[in-house]
Amino acid sequence: MNQSSESSQLIFWGSGTARTLRPIWVAEELTISYQLMPIGPRTGETKTPEYTELNPKQKVPFCVDGELKLSESLAICRYLVNKYGSANSLQAPNSIEQQAKEDEWLCFIFGELDETSLYVMRRHGALSNIYGEAPAAMEAASEYVIRQLKVIDKHMLGREYVLNNRFSLPDVFLTTCLNWVEAYDIPMSAELTEYRDKMTQRDAYKKAAKINKPD
Repeated sequence: MNQSSESSQLIFWGSGTARTLRPIWVAEELTISYQLMPIGPRTGETKTPEYTELNPKQKVPFCVDGELKLSESLAICRYLVNKYGSANSLQAPNSIEQQAKEDEWLCFIFGELDETSLYVMRRHGALSNIYGEAPAAMEAASEYVIRQLKVIDKHMLGREYVLNNRFSLPDVFLTTCLNWVEAYDIPMSAELTEYRDKMTQRDAYKKAAKINKPD
């Protein structure tokens, strides 16, 4: 576990969700020290004056590294890899073209799976007491997930990782979304199930998942 003492300059806010897991997992892959402030998204902790001054969006995850303040899991993870990555861990793309392909898949995974469909299911499923029940939206979102998984299935044929024959940021984002897929009992191919199982057996993932779990 790479949680540091209070002297660490790298601090994460947020735990307990798929999105807060991502920067923690990346930090564990990079074996960098950080301090975690394990506040939850719906506990009232993001709405305190102190946190709102740090992050007016009142969302998690949030990251501070020295003078830099960042929100949004994708921006945080990209920053961590670009600053702290190495050939022995997660590595930043070594060309404009490689970064473009990573960003293409990150945008697809985050936009089409996370935001457009899986989070809709979360809002009107597990969080229906807040956002209300919407059976039609739930059904449409599930069907949309299945269509996008077919795109990923085709791309992953013969591949161990999403890109470049190595573990990279799209694998982090895809795995956390596939966790949602499994939790929602959405049909997933044997190949994607095997891929997800392999990713979740990584030592850094197991450490991060334990750290991300709220008390």
